[in-house]
Amino acid sequence: MEYSDIILDIISPERTLVHESVGSVELPGTVGRFEVLKDHAPLVSSLACGDIVYKMGEDKEGRVRISSGFVEICTNHVIACVEL
Repeated sequence: MEYSDIILDIISPERTLVHESVGSVELPGTVGRFEVLKDHAPLVSSLACGDIVYKMGEDKEGRVRISSGFVEICTNHVIACVEL
């Protein structure tokens, strides 16, 4: 696992999809896309259909397509509970 500033967990009812240390995360919120960077304010949000995109360095990017879910952001830890 490459060192970055945020721990990202993406979890579905079946399994853990992602557990990575990342630099940023873009999420499909129900009122629009938003980005989480280091030291983001605590937040709970619903998620809409779309892609969760996360960056693990300048040239490494991951992507998970979801249909819905919720995300909690607290102390540089992003936990997304999603349906695929």
